[in-house]
Amino acid sequence: MLAKEWIMIAAILLGPVLAVQAQKWLESLREQRTRKLWIFRTLMTTRATPVSPQHVEALNMIDMEFSGTSSKEKEVIDAWRDYQDHLNTQVSDDKISSWLDKSSDLLVELLFKMSKVIGYNFNKVQLRRGCYIPRGHIEQELQFLTIRRSLAAMLDGKNAIPVSFPISEEALAKQEAVQKGFLELLDGQRIIKVKNDKQDT
Repeated sequence: MLAKEWIMIAAILLGPVLAVQAQKWLESLREQRTRKLWIFRTLMTTRATPVSPQHVEALNMIDMEFSGTSSKEKEVIDAWRDYQDHLNTQVSDDKISSWLDKSSDLLVELLFKMSKVIGYNFNKVQLRRGCYIPRGHIEQELQFLTIRRSLAAMLDGKNAIPVSFPISEEALAKQEAVQKGFLELLDGQRIIKVKNDKQDT
């Protein structure tokens, strides 16, 4: 049998197998892109509310989905590492403003690198300024943060709930009179008890 005939037989036998394998490979690539798109879109839609559960979930999936060997994916992982390190840094209340500014810069850098992998043509200004959040949402987030911190400080014994009642001078005078009368009554009972004890002896 000639080499040409062997090639024809191999093509007939292997053709369907190779077609199935190619289809599986294409489906795998499509699924990977879909997962990367989900992460990117979630981060984009929640970039104004970085403490939302969806935002945090998407961040935590970056390592798994952008773990390819391409240089662009490596840049995404590096940008995520920088952002993650910053997010895990403890900061005092007086430095929170600068910490938030740096957080925003690092998130924009991460989104910029991700957009390059996925094929979107965003610039950093679009990523920074292109989101909308109502002022009411910002106030709600700040109120929630204040309440949570105050409650935590109270439960830790660092703060107490301030309680003040209006005091009436008349009510205060009456209370003092009642206390004085009660003390006189107690003194009177003590004197009677001492006399009774003496008589018993």
